[in-house]
Amino acid sequence: MDVALLVAAGLVVVCVVVCLFVWPVRETGHRTFASVLDHYRETREADRRADELLRDVLTPDEYTRLQERGFLDVRSGRFPGRIYRVPRDGGIVVLRENGRSVGGLCVQATTPMPAADSVAMHKLMIEGAESEYLRRANHLSIGALTRYGLGVLYDR
Repeated sequence: MDVALLVAAGLVVVCVVVCLFVWPVRETGHRTFASVLDHYRETREADRRADELLRDVLTPDEYTRLQERGFLDVRSGRFPGRIYRVPRDGGIVVLRENGRSVGGLCVQATTPMPAADSVAMHKLMIEGAESEYLRRANHLSIGALTRYGLGVLYDR
């Protein structure tokens, strides 16, 4: 019985070591656990700076609604009744006209960026260069949104 307990404890230790040290190094492509920690610290700092910038770009009311609802509604300057529903955590921007989801838009940066920077990018492009935003976006049908559950998710 003592041998079985010792073996079980050894397996638990091996699993902990793999989960804490080996897996993060392998998954992130870093060579050492210290570099994984540095990467996470840098990511957290980038997220903090991005959130600070987003607070400067949005009004206090917009920021509060974004945090509560999980999306930001940006009104079109060119098309009356059109709203771009920008998700807080990235993903498809839902195009709404007169209160109904009518399609989706996919616009992504060429390099990874914090989610808050993505929200700021969408808002600034829509408000400052809506035609260019629409030209660059991949357009999705309402059927594609429905298939992935986005139409229902954002119809509130």
